[in-house]
Amino acid sequence: MEKTRLPFTDRKHAGACLAQELAAYSLPAPVVVGVGRGGVPVAAEVAQALHAPLDVLSVRKLRAPWQPARAIGAVTCDGARALDQPLIEDLGIARPEIDAAALDEQEEAQRRQTRYRTAAPAIELRGRTVILVDEGFLTGTTMRAAVRSARKHTPARVIAAAPVGSKAACAAIRRDADMVVCLETPEPFSAIGSAYKELPQTDDADVVRLLAAARQEALAPLAAR
Repeated sequence: MEKTRLPFTDRKHAGACLAQELAAYSLPAPVVVGVGRGGVPVAAEVAQALHAPLDVLSVRKLRAPWQPARAIGAVTCDGARALDQPLIEDLGIARPEIDAAALDEQEEAQRRQTRYRTAAPAIELRGRTVILVDEGFLTGTTMRAAVRSARKHTPARVIAAAPVGSKAACAAIRRDADMVVCLETPEPFSAIGSAYKELPQTDDADVVRLLAAARQEALAPLAAR
């Protein structure tokens, strides 16, 4: 039986493990995109290992109006959505309520994305292998929304990657992504934090710092010429 890597020490350790797995595929023209704030530290390790540019995509969860602890979907800064339709039907949430929540969360995602652009401009995704990286897949809606956003830019291929995730989430994401890479799929799996020894909150300043560092590293060879 294969030995599990869980728990990961932190996002940096998880990213290094994920990078090792992704490197084995020899993916052409990769661009690594951190999904949400928590995905960026993991993605930064992957980008560095693959010698690929690093970008970010802001995604926000959609919450049930009267049960904010329940995530019913996700929306990206450019309006791409993924919904947990069975849960929405079970909770009896009407479409106008979903649309209103999505609009509010998209505005917040746009605000964050605008701030991140102060550290690094958007990277062209057309014709590239886009590797979307998150810290974990719980329900899969966040990554599915990210994949749908990436598709708008006509990439050659979209890969969804995370150090850990539920089997159900991976199966759901496979319906949208060209490939899913998930190192560990423990069952039962009810919280991403359970897969890490340390999982502190990632804030906007952390994202900006990581993007700026990746940008500076990418420009260093040009400056040396």
